[in-house]
Amino acid sequence: MIDKQARNEEYIAYVEKKSPKAGWAISLFHAFLMGATICCLGQMFSDIIRSFFPMLDLLTLGSWINVIVITLTILLTAFGCFDRIAKFGGAGTFIPISGFANSIASCAIEFKKEGLVFGVGAKMFYVAGPVLVNGVAYSLIVGIVYFIIGLL
Repeated sequence: MIDKQARNEEYIAYVEKKSPKAGWAISLFHAFLMGATICCLGQMFSDIIRSFFPMLDLLTLGSWINVIVITLTILLTAFGCFDRIAKFGGAGTFIPISGFANSIASCAIEFKKEGLVFGVGAKMFYVAGPVLVNGVAYSLIVGIVYFIIGLL
């Protein structure tokens, strides 16, 4: 019979050996740097679009910035560059909308060999699907609570 305690200790030692050794301060700085870079790029695109189309309202301009950031993320994911950027930037890369676009694009790329319907169509939201479901459910709950509080 296998000793579970010894097996667990061996596994923990293996994980510790394989885990990256970067300190939390360095990881925090990299995440801040990457998040700030994404925000600065978004602001740069905003300023460029605003210079060509000064009549755009902020809502439309924000929508265009989201489209640009999502498109760039999908292209970087398709060419294999986003993984290296994410390895450096950590949560600073995955928390903005770019992380969501990467999760959908990487699943679509991974399952494209299974076909358009059962591969890309069915598995594209494999990672992002639970995020969407929970986001809709929690926003519904918060909306109902906010509505009830507004009636009081």
